[in-house]
Amino acid sequence: MTRGTRYSAASHVGHVRKVNEDAVLCLPERRIWVVADGMGGHLAGDYASQAVVDSIAAAPVGDDPGDRMREVRAALLRANDTILAEAEARGLGVIGATVVALVVSDDHFMAFWAGDSRLYRLRDGALEMLTTDHSLVAALVLSGQLSWDEAEAHPQSNTITRAIGVARELELDKVRGVTAAGDRFLLCSDGLTKYAGVARLRSALSGAPIETVARNLVQLALDGGGADNISVIVVDLG
Repeated sequence: MTRGTRYSAASHVGHVRKVNEDAVLCLPERRIWVVADGMGGHLAGDYASQAVVDSIAAAPVGDDPGDRMREVRAALLRANDTILAEAEARGLGVIGATVVALVVSDDHFMAFWAGDSRLYRLRDGALEMLTTDHSLVAALVLSGQLSWDEAEAHPQSNTITRAIGVARELELDKVRGVTAAGDRFLLCSDGLTKYAGVARLRSALSGAPIETVARNLVQLALDGGGADNISVIVVDLG
């Protein structure tokens, strides 16, 4: 039996930036959702994030869950090559984007990511961060010296160690697991998590209707300062 999905998505430039360098992609018919975040401080981050989502949107994705996962990974590798070529053609040093991509089947999910765009899952009232940031402060978290919430306030919180388009050999991490009815997934750029720790995210996600939850999360970040672009996708499994 096919488990139904519902989703909402929102993206905002924030209060400080002039350009929204984030990009979101929602393909509910393929059960694929993506958030990409153009690297802050680098030129043409908006190009990089759009190249990532365009590559996945153009992928020849079929119905088989395994094929969909392989095609998403292949699309990310193609995007890496595209961004590298564009940076060379423009004579720029680095163009890059972080990414988190979720693929859902009837019984399982898989996600790929590079950088500090994140995937969370709310299940039975408990919120779990399913990805691990590729950043300088992540090592401090994994060693127990910081919590993820504390890491957001660290001076080097924005220094990432992986992204699409910054190296010839793209390193992607993946996570997979069994889905359950009622699971709620959150994909987001760091423009949200700068202003919302685990407790605030859990509160905002719990009980909020799917029609408004993404906008509410963006507003939470805007109310907190909105110094970065903010992108959010929330996916509910029926």
